[in-house]
Amino acid sequence: MTTQELASFEVEIQVLEDFNGLASEVWLRHVAESALEAAPPESEAVLSVVIADDKVVRDLNRTHRGLDETTDVLAFSFAHGGAYYGDDRGGSGPDAGVDFMLPPEASGTLGEIVISYEKARMQAAEAGHTVETELAVLLIHGVLHLLGHDHMEPGDEAAMKVLEREAMARVLQGA
Repeated sequence: MTTQELASFEVEIQVLEDFNGLASEVWLRHVAESALEAAPPESEAVLSVVIADDKVVRDLNRTHRGLDETTDVLAFSFAHGGAYYGDDRGGSGPDAGVDFMLPPEASGTLGEIVISYEKARMQAAEAGHTVETELAVLLIHGVLHLLGHDHMEPGDEAAMKVLEREAMARVLQGA
């Protein structure tokens, strides 16, 4: 894991051993910084990014969202709540009614993004672009979720897409 501090945020990257050499920490940091510059957080923040396998992502999705399925990206925010989508839709899932308390030294933590490398590879092939590009798409999407953006309503989705395009333009300018 490496850490680099910026003016208003810090990005921590962890690539699980199976994907060392396949996912560049330098590239992922650049993408995260570009997304944070396109939609800057209101205060200093720490962002953690993990590149994992389908099993890790599926286990996290089942535990924290109640969905027993693999997904491409999960964003765990410490500032914004989210819905529990599992079988128990009445709101008594694992996170219902529980405030997650961070230690005082972690008060500026924006959250954590976990990306399935295997899903990214598959989606890149389907979209006809590189895995690196797909990782950028997923990471930008996750960062915007951590900053409180969503795509549940058409207007919100349109606004989020604008921010995604701006962040990707920043990524490509600095590539």
